Amino acid sequence: MKIIHTSDWHLGRSLYGRKRYEESAQFLDWLIECIQQEQTDVLLVAGDIFDNSTPSNRALELYYRFLHRVAGSHCRHVIITAGNHDSPSLLNAPREVLRYLNVHVVGCVDDDPENEVLVLNDADENPELIVCAVPYLRDRDIRNAQAGESIEDKNRKLVSGIREHYQTVCGLAEARRSKIGANIPIIALGHLFTAGGQTVEGDGVRELYMGSLGHVGIDAFPKSIDYLGLGHLHTPQKVAGFATRRYCGSPIPISFGEARQQKIVLSAEFTKNKVVVNEITVPCFQVLETLSGSWDEITRRIDELKDNRTSAWLEILYQGDEIIDSIQQHLQEMTEGSGLEILRIKNARLVERALSRMSTEETLDDLSENDVFARCLAAHDVPLEQHQGLTLSFQEIVAALHGEDARAE
Repeated sequence: MKIIHTSDWHLGRSLYGRKRYEESAQFLDWLIECIQQEQTDVLLVAGDIFDNSTPSNRALELYYRFLHRVAGSHCRHVIITAGNHDSPSLLNAPREVLRYLNVHVVGCVDDDPENEVLVLNDADENPELIVCAVPYLRDRDIRNAQAGESIEDKNRKLVSGIREHYQTVCGLAEARRSKIGANIPIIALGHLFTAGGQTVEGDGVRELYMGSLGHVGIDAFPKSIDYLGLGHLHTPQKVAGFATRRYCGSPIPISFGEARQQKIVLSAEFTKNKVVVNEITVPCFQVLETLSGSWDEITRRIDELKDNRTSAWLEILYQGDEIIDSIQQHLQEMTEGSGLEILRIKNARLVERALSRMSTEETLDDLSENDVFARCLAAHDVPLEQHQGLTLSFQEIVAALHGEDARAE
């Protein structure tokens, strides 16, 4: 039996104002072909299907069209769990209909954890796989807030709640396997930030709870799990070095910082004695290039890209000391009529202030929520000794806002 593990599609994502529907459509077309070529039996999607909780009609069309097509492929089952960007109610709404296509959706934690344990049958209707379909665990799902708690108390409860949830669901899966009487594999899904996880600047990965708290250790996942498929981190990586505990990463670069990453989906083949995990390379559907340096270095690189007839979206980071009049206009003239399109121009030197009238000043796209809050503290002359407490409270509020389901009644 063979599975494919993917996550973090972020359908409807924009990059500096440019929608990325074409890239997403090309990836989903490629994924259908990959499923057929690999003779995949089960597809696992570990959260962040959409980029926000109110996806556009076009993003929804891409999603449902893909599910319709995969139902006609070699793949017998699709498991979809929600991520922190997804609306649980939006994902859950059509799940009874999707079940007829063998698409199993878990949008949120249920009152009965048994509903997160899925037994999948083979072509002869015999049980062949158990999936612990754990969605993104929201703070309110796993922690009871109490007045007067310290940050350390909240962190301890969060990690303890996540561990207990996996212990419960995996315990039910083990009981189900014992009842079946066959040593079939157990797979667990998740959408969270594990301790030691790697990110890159600008990848849009949100802290899920409060600051860097709530990062989960490998010991939170029971040893009965034969394969752990995680989402949330966009960089493909092993968890604590284990070959069968994996982040597959996002299939397309979410930011310019990810442009040089090799994007993958993961294939896991189960035999009687072992699990073999392979990386399948995802093609690049849209070239992203960051050009940085002096004016001469940037213009030389643009000329090279034009000579090679490269179609790319560009991020320009001017690091020269020379003040250049109408830098944006010069760059646009250089790329006009080529396959190059400039999405962002930023002066990384102090001369940025001198160039502010040339539309190269800092924008909100360059700042995180924490950056904006830090500047508010500075602007209002808040004493330094109060910064840490106020920042942690702010992060807790932001995490709660992100946890709200905009589609729910």
